[in-house]
Amino acid sequence: MSITPIARRLTAPDIASRKNGQPIVSLTAYHAHTAAMIDPYVDFMLVGDSLGMVMHGFESTVPVPLELMIMHGAAVVRGSSHALVVVDMPFGSYEESPNIAFRNAARVMKETGCGAVKLEGGARMAQTIDYLTQRGIPVMAHIGLTPQSVHVMGGFKTQGREQSQWAAIEDDARTVAEAGAFAVVVEGVAEKLADRLTKMIEIPTIGIGASAQCDGQILVLEDMLGLSPRVPKFVKEFASLGAAIGGAVSAYCDEVRGRTFPGKEHVYAMKKQAGAVSGDTKDSKKTNKPDS
Repeated sequence: MSITPIARRLTAPDIASRKNGQPIVSLTAYHAHTAAMIDPYVDFMLVGDSLGMVMHGFESTVPVPLELMIMHGAAVVRGSSHALVVVDMPFGSYEESPNIAFRNAARVMKETGCGAVKLEGGARMAQTIDYLTQRGIPVMAHIGLTPQSVHVMGGFKTQGREQSQWAAIEDDARTVAEAGAFAVVVEGVAEKLADRLTKMIEIPTIGIGASAQCDGQILVLEDMLGLSPRVPKFVKEFASLGAAIGGAVSAYCDEVRGRTFPGKEHVYAMKKQAGAVSGDTKDSKKTNKPDS
């Protein structure tokens, strides 16, 4: 008798092995419900600290605490079974030292069940990436436009549009690969530079606002579904769910105010009592019996 093998969740080495292979597909996920919906289609889901802006209304990712990442990360893991789940390390949780980075990353992996963490920063984070990977924590790097550095960069600015910037970004890419990262997100980088980085390093590049020639692509789920009020140039809206939700809510309001919802099919009738006879009861029959 043949036994059907149990499908396993993808791992960091699975993603690393896709260099120069079939493009890697990724989206962000922040809670169990949407994780379950996209899980069959993507190779990895990123629980990005972008959840601070998308879900909680922060102006940047900087205020996001570690506890919030753990809560959302655990929800995404519970809602999925196929895709690798990568959780962002938030600002202030890993920069101080490799020891502190390990303590916090180990906590993230223990409390969420995720398969990897992501750190922003290139050459300056090489020692930390090496320290974590040597101790059993797979690391995805993130270079180019790094949102946690928005205050230093002076905003969300595209990187590498001037060739004078290329050397530093190339060094970042090369260094994180050599330090042991299994993949690297390349964000907000000029197309020609993104192409060059992809050919230059031996780990997969995951583009967002970069190039179609990257080894994979990632977008914020809410952006590509048309749920965000403003989206960057690099986002394609594959659906217009914001407008659809607005239409559905408007129809609901009309029906509530017109008392057409809930209808009979949406409410509960009384249960019939056992032994009850439709019409008269035994006592009523006695009452109605003619006198002799």
